[in-house]
Amino acid sequence: MSKYTLDFNHYRELARSAIAEGAVLLKNDNQTLPIKKGITVSVFGRNQLAYYKSGTGSGGMVNVTHVTTPLDALKDCADVLLNESLLHTYEAWVAANPFDKGDGWASEPWSQKEMPLDDALIADAAANSHLALIMIGRTAGEDRDNTADPGSYTLTDTEKEMIEKVCKAFAKTAVILNVGNIIDMQWVLEYNPGAVLYAWQGGMESGAGLLDVLTGKVTPSGKLTDTIARSIEDYPSTVNFGHEDTDIYQEDVYVGYRYFETFAKDKVLYPFGYGLSYTTFSTDVLAASETDGQIELSIQVLNTGEFSGKEVVQVYVEKAQGVLGNPARSLVAFAKTNSIQPGKSETLSFSMPVSDFASYDDGGKTGNKSCYVLEPGTHRIYVGTDVRTASPCMEYSVETLQVVKRLSENMAPVTAFTRIKPKTSQSGYSVSYEDVPLRTVDIHQRRQGECPKSGGCTGDKGYKLADVYNSKVSLESFLEQLSDADLACMVRGEGMNSPKVTPGTAAAFGGVSDRLNDFGIPAACCSDGPSGIRMDTGTKAFSLPNGTLLACTFNEPLLEDLFEMVGLELRKNQVDTLLGPGINIHRNPLNGRNFEYFSEDPYVTGKIAAAQLRGMHRVGVTGTLKHFSCNNQEFHRHDLNSIVSERALREIYLKGFEMAVKEARAYSIMTTYGAVNGLWTAGNFDQNTRILRDEWGFRGVVMTDWWAKMNDEGHAPAKNNTAAMIRAQNDLYMVVPESVVNPFDDNTLSSIEDSSLTRGELLRSAANICSFILRSPAFERVLGVDNAVEVIGQVQEDAQEFVFNGEYRTIGDGESVDLLGIDTSTGSSYMFAAALAQSGLYEITITARSSASELAQMPVTLFQNVDRSTTFTFNGSGGEWVAQTKQMFFFNKYVYLKLYFGLAGLETKDLQFKLIEPFSMKDS
Repeated sequence: MSKYTLDFNHYRELARSAIAEGAVLLKNDNQTLPIKKGITVSVFGRNQLAYYKSGTGSGGMVNVTHVTTPLDALKDCADVLLNESLLHTYEAWVAANPFDKGDGWASEPWSQKEMPLDDALIADAAANSHLALIMIGRTAGEDRDNTADPGSYTLTDTEKEMIEKVCKAFAKTAVILNVGNIIDMQWVLEYNPGAVLYAWQGGMESGAGLLDVLTGKVTPSGKLTDTIARSIEDYPSTVNFGHEDTDIYQEDVYVGYRYFETFAKDKVLYPFGYGLSYTTFSTDVLAASETDGQIELSIQVLNTGEFSGKEVVQVYVEKAQGVLGNPARSLVAFAKTNSIQPGKSETLSFSMPVSDFASYDDGGKTGNKSCYVLEPGTHRIYVGTDVRTASPCMEYSVETLQVVKRLSENMAPVTAFTRIKPKTSQSGYSVSYEDVPLRTVDIHQRRQGECPKSGGCTGDKGYKLADVYNSKVSLESFLEQLSDADLACMVRGEGMNSPKVTPGTAAAFGGVSDRLNDFGIPAACCSDGPSGIRMDTGTKAFSLPNGTLLACTFNEPLLEDLFEMVGLELRKNQVDTLLGPGINIHRNPLNGRNFEYFSEDPYVTGKIAAAQLRGMHRVGVTGTLKHFSCNNQEFHRHDLNSIVSERALREIYLKGFEMAVKEARAYSIMTTYGAVNGLWTAGNFDQNTRILRDEWGFRGVVMTDWWAKMNDEGHAPAKNNTAAMIRAQNDLYMVVPESVVNPFDDNTLSSIEDSSLTRGELLRSAANICSFILRSPAFERVLGVDNAVEVIGQVQEDAQEFVFNGEYRTIGDGESVDLLGIDTSTGSSYMFAAALAQSGLYEITITARSSASELAQMPVTLFQNVDRSTTFTFNGSGGEWVAQTKQMFFFNKYVYLKLYFGLAGLETKDLQFKLIEPFSMKDS
């Protein structure tokens, strides 16, 4: 009997619950929702036929067996009647105006062209149905920020006209937003729809969970994890967002509601933590006290309405202003009730150390530089169900300055700039500015003083990694057997699509050479990403709700249970770590990758991340926290230098990582592409060693993002500067095509030779990598442990789906792949794995023939991994063989290729590969 069982029925139910609990109801006048049983519903908007299960990029590339859209769910619901005539009109229009997928990576439009509505169509729909649902869709993602333009952050004229006309014609109209992140909401004031619901992007079970909310099976309980302001210009970060090389964090700690509640309450449409229900609740503080530096609260939540439902209680602190200055509100705790029946109540208890209220003094204004301090004065505690309506429940007085924690200066800026600081006025606080404290230490000298001892090389003593596991030898003695070349190989992750691990995944690391395998080090596997397991062979996986939706549940136990299922699915596919959760801050609504991330608030971010990790840890796998740190803009992310104060780093941008490390014992982290205060994060010793490991106690592995750059301060970043990476204790470079041959010409060994890198530093990273592997399922297989996962309830894949057999076809320059006899019928595919002799630019020639007429068009699309690369369009050739040639670039040596045949009538002969220009990392 297997130790692990993955029940996909339970998996789907947990996802469905999360989708329902993460939906945020912003408006619901005159009981527009839930949908009354037996009524007819008209659904407007092409999004009903083109639902976004996730955002784009690596975080959304999950191959699925199905996606249950809201329209699918409504069709299958016996209690709801659909306006079929209207649906047929949309189907015909969409057929004539097909979905625009864009042309390659990060090019899919943010939204699709909307169908214009004529008055007669709307009038007919209103005459034959009782409720209108309007579906609005948006996407964005990796390398693709939103813009403040129609069709992205704001609505198009056609969408506005649709909402205006439908709201006027129908007594009840609900607008459903299928988006990854908040969008402009001024149209709600202008057109006044009866209900507005953020459904977010719910993954493959989107429609099922949303239907539960729409029909009232589940009462909405989601809460906003971001502030929705009146205009994009109202966010203080907007003025510095979107530049090519520099992003100044002038708003400092005043991110999101911390800014609006302090300085600009009138600029808010919907406050942080806000979300309506079909029922109503009252919250009463039964007890509030402080004992020995611990705040204790007891809050009773009473259901005063007619529906059963859940409520989220939020606790905020208003810190004393002191000399440092502080936001008017900061979230310090939250909890969600169970489902409460009408007239019933539940009591929630909170216990919070006063030390959590401390502020970081990065300039020494309190006389305690680089310390968390509680300044003298009154600290007020507020309790409520959103930040705006939370009311005071107690006060805590600090008589004299208290130093909560003494630390040291790390990651401080070197570029002078000013930051926001509150100025007290009769009406509250106004914005003023102060100079930001700059770096005062010599970071190079300090790092050299903290460098590990050189470390020896004993040669092969016969020790295996299993001997370390069995306590027969220390990890240090084991690693001393390895040569410098072995160690240099180990710090190179291999991929994408390395044949050493699960096909189609992001990377192999650890035992990536025969010599390392001989020492008993297996290759561990990692896979994208936050929305589910990405496998570029087309292997199906579970597509999760997006990060924003999951955070809006405010339900840690539910997310632990859901991510236990994710962990089991990782085990099933022999993946050791998921490349997620993504936990960067929603600093600005235009960041395209916000769909992967959780919130503008670091406390919510840390709690949700910790819950996901705990779930995966239950079954012995983990997630890789990313992107460490300040990945808050996708535009020019490889080159962007984020200039930010040490205080803002400590209190906002590092806090979620700190919480996940301390509360969930995270043991895998990914750094960013860009720089913080002049140092690219993959080479930032202060971040990756002094803060992460020395202060927080992190015991794990740190990896770069894929093909990242590193730099020494004052020098340009480069992809092959692995010496800077290793010195910083970023342990793994991700990724190279083949680790053992150093294809990118990295400088690890040359830096050992010139003594700019020590063997001790290289051994330290190898130890971190091996420590990860020792606790991984990959190592269980070395030990012979049965870690098979029994799977039940899984939806069967389409019989036509390709199943990869693990074998690669070796293809040299000028060689070809035989295509005679393959199935070329309409909609068929032919897929194979190729091991190219050399990465680079190729001429790809396909030879085929057809007896169809010369006007016949028979397209053949060639995919590289899951991305469409090029299309060959053949005409009838009178039965003669003809050839067409295209150019394709292969960055990786290992690649999956698929031919997709759009129309039958073609007979294929072969596919030839001719190398035009070899690729070398030296050229990049």
